[in-house]
Amino acid sequence: MIGINIQDSESIDKALRRFKKKYERSGVLKEFKKRTFFTKPSIEKRMARMKAARRQYRISLEQDKEDALIH
Repeated sequence: MIGINIQDSESIDKALRRFKKKYERSGVLKEFKKRTFFTKPSIEKRMARMKAARRQYRISLEQDKEDALIH
């Protein structure tokens, strides 16, 4: 359960904004979507490989930018 403490002088808009941030960071929605349908293990593995490849690509781009700045 996600909850926030509201101060006496805090506006409802500010409290709602804090709640939304906390909600997004906790991963509740992501977990809910994950549990709503069944994904075959082979598909999960494929998605994990694709995610790792994207991550490696981003890391290599960052390293290339750093190398270009140094030289």
